[in-house]
Amino acid sequence: MIKKQLLYILPLALLAAGFALLPFRSDELKPIVPAVEEPAFELAFPVNDTITILKPERKNKAETQMVVRLLDAYHYRKLPLNDSVSNVVYQNYLDALDNMRLYFTAADIAAFKRYQYEFDDYLKEGELAAPYQIFAVFKERYYQRLAYVDELLAANKFDFTLDEEFVFDRDSLPWPADEAAMNEVWRKYIKNELLNLKLTGKTTEEAIEVLQKRYKQYKKVIAQYKSSDVYQVFMNSYTETYDPHTSYFNPITAENFDIEMSKSLEGIGARLSKDGDYTVVVGVIPGGPAFKSNQIHENDKIVGVGQGEDGEIVDVVGWRNDDVVQLIRGKKGTVVRLSILKATDGPGATPTIVTLVRDKVNIEDARAESKVYEFLYNDKVFKLGVINIPSFYKDFQAARMGNANFNSTTRDVRKLLADLKKQQIDGLLIDLRRNGGGALDEAVELTGLFIKDGPVVQVRDYQGRLSVEKDQDDGVYFDGPLTVLTSRLSASASEIFAAAIQDYQRGLVVGEQSFGKGTVQNLIGLQRYVPQEEEKLGQLKLTIAKFYRVSGGSTQHKGVSPDIEMPSRYDKSVVGESAYPSALPWDHIAPGKYRPVKIVDKQLINKLRKQYKQRLKDDPDLQQLVNEAERMLANQRKKSVSLNEAKRKAEQEEENKLKQQKDESVYTKPEPDDSPPKELKLKDLYLEESLFILADMVNQLNA
Repeated sequence: MIKKQLLYILPLALLAAGFALLPFRSDELKPIVPAVEEPAFELAFPVNDTITILKPERKNKAETQMVVRLLDAYHYRKLPLNDSVSNVVYQNYLDALDNMRLYFTAADIAAFKRYQYEFDDYLKEGELAAPYQIFAVFKERYYQRLAYVDELLAANKFDFTLDEEFVFDRDSLPWPADEAAMNEVWRKYIKNELLNLKLTGKTTEEAIEVLQKRYKQYKKVIAQYKSSDVYQVFMNSYTETYDPHTSYFNPITAENFDIEMSKSLEGIGARLSKDGDYTVVVGVIPGGPAFKSNQIHENDKIVGVGQGEDGEIVDVVGWRNDDVVQLIRGKKGTVVRLSILKATDGPGATPTIVTLVRDKVNIEDARAESKVYEFLYNDKVFKLGVINIPSFYKDFQAARMGNANFNSTTRDVRKLLADLKKQQIDGLLIDLRRNGGGALDEAVELTGLFIKDGPVVQVRDYQGRLSVEKDQDDGVYFDGPLTVLTSRLSASASEIFAAAIQDYQRGLVVGEQSFGKGTVQNLIGLQRYVPQEEEKLGQLKLTIAKFYRVSGGSTQHKGVSPDIEMPSRYDKSVVGESAYPSALPWDHIAPGKYRPVKIVDKQLINKLRKQYKQRLKDDPDLQQLVNEAERMLANQRKKSVSLNEAKRKAEQEEENKLKQQKDESVYTKPEPDDSPPKELKLKDLYLEESLFILADMVNQLNA
């Protein structure tokens, strides 16, 4: 689970997040008059006088009070600001500063307890001394740890033959009792970092040099923290009590956000956040180089950045996100190399180098595409169409200007369907595995290509008002056998489409349980509510509505469960809405008035499941897929790593051996060419198996 710190968002985040899909008025609240004087600030307990103490800004009082009022008035979750919420804010803030429990001691936490049930009152009053006091202590402890790291590295007394382990999943462990206990944690922490570097081929001396540079950078980063940074971390500790998609952006972050949304950038096309000292990928933008490469995915960590084909890879662990982004960005056509810790490889893994050519990030570069697979299966030739939809896109500006040929997902898919029908396909598969969402009306219209008419999704807003988005077109553009392929990364609008196809019993959903993002966000500028404030204020992104299926259940939290579930490589406690403690719960409302077409009933699903399970037993390639998924899940669930070099090398060699076996298997076999139909052998086993399921479905429906 990503601990959001100083969130930095790259292009087109709104599209994937499901923004502004509903009419919304936020002008009912009366403005707040800002304070005239700087707030008083006194340290509640001593901090080393060499530390630069950051203090809240004058404008933050009115800003805080307005955020509290906006959340109370317009957030979907009606959450009273009381002692219970105060405790959650308190815990969130400690996690945001020190989620691995590497800085604060038990004595520090005991001192902070005085604030545990006071934050609700502080927020209402706009009083911010407490979070800044805690940050001042954090800053002092940070410098103390850096000094201790310098001592450790200078002494170089690391014995990699000992049978020791480092527990990295530390958020549920007790806080270190004192400085001696903290030193022991850090000894193992640094030893693990050195061993990780040694496993990449560096000598101990070279690894020490890398860490010395890294921690020198840490000192620079903490010195660059501004009051607005501390304020953003604290305010997000508050907003996250409502749900994980509600966030506060300080003016600098908000300005960057607006810039990214208003122009096409040259880079790799990824959304980045912070998880402790690491820069983490929280989303890959369709159309960008990262998306096209299919080598970078959600929760991957970027630990190094290199320029060109052979430029030195700069270690970026501990850097500010802004600085990492500046290294990654560059002119179109230039090469950037990223050192990536793959989320699916788990802790203790060595980085993978990914080479990308920078390009303009344009969502329309990732438009729907189709392909026909003709193959021999069970002594019969099948011709099946596949349409890959990377996002639900729409050129809103061209549509508003009356351009009759504006680009949209539905228009593109309609054309692709016409071509596929000319080729006389036996069935169709819609691939949504990397579709993080997009325009709601496109999901509704796309559903309409496969059903006659009727409701597609129900939307309930923060006032409890229910609206229904319907397919108004009574035409059906494809009435043959249909499957929808989902993954854990299929979210928002893609879940609406998959759920509607499933509820109407129009098609079969296969793959993995989807992400579970069933909420709508809106972005509010705070300046309009504090008009007399001359200094720039930030923005609030808050959840205002929730999606419900026509059958009544929410897509929130649970997502869409496939009719036939395939092995998943993602740990649900790490990737997906259910990974967030504050995620809005699943619930249900009354079903909409709709008429299922009943092409896919329980009897058909049971027959197809039986055939799938038989292949699981008999097909060695499918068995390998299961084994690989289980191995990745086991890696992700590790809580600790060995600090014995020989053991770690043996683990690394075994991991490399398994990866090599995978590479030498069906994954490297060529896809079918223009020769007569033969057995289907794809590098993409999820797609291959989905096509077999579709072929079984065609047989059953034609029987």
